[in-house]
Amino acid sequence: MMTPEELKYKIIRMTWEDEGFKARLLANPKAAVKETFGIDIPESFNVQVLAETDTQFYLVLPKEPSTVLVGGNNEPRAGW
Repeated sequence: MMTPEELKYKIIRMTWEDEGFKARLLANPKAAVKETFGIDIPESFNVQVLAETDTQFYLVLPKEPSTVLVGGNNEPRAGW
């Protein structure tokens, strides 16, 4: 099973290689991930896909580290 980070990089790479997948991902991210990777993203998760352009840049602020680590052992919590 791949980690959420591995899945993220596979999705990004696929958008560079497959314009049809990119269009489906932008229109309906959960369906595109399910169709392509067989992974169900829970209804409780909101997924928003944005495509940068030459004049549009997005800065995504991740969760604060203390909210994503389990206890004091520096192990990330499961993504989904």
